[in-house]
Amino acid sequence: MQYALLIYNTEESTPAERQAIEAGVAPVLARPYVTSWARLHAPPTATTVRGQDGETLLTDGPFVDTKEFLGGLIVIEVDNLDEALAVAAELQALRTSGAIEVRPVRDEAPGGG
Repeated sequence: MQYALLIYNTEESTPAERQAIEAGVAPVLARPYVTSWARLHAPPTATTVRGQDGETLLTDGPFVDTKEFLGGLIVIEVDNLDEALAVAAELQALRTSGAIEVRPVRDEAPGGG
């Protein structure tokens, strides 16, 4: 089953901490159960698109302004939630702040419910 590991960061980490995290994450990303991954730019680079009264509204910045922000994601294919949580725990152990949210990936085609 596929799981998305949503990686939330904070502004609190130093450049040295971020380098150490990236060095620790690199071997995990090379494992065969990792199907895809992406790092995201910081929230100020975001544009939020909304629909309201038939109009498209564009707003600079993220949807919400919070202390933690989505910094990246990793999609893994493992047998069960326990295995996904173990991978998330291994990654979180490399970090001093932030969080990793684990969600199952829906496998049906768009429009399939």
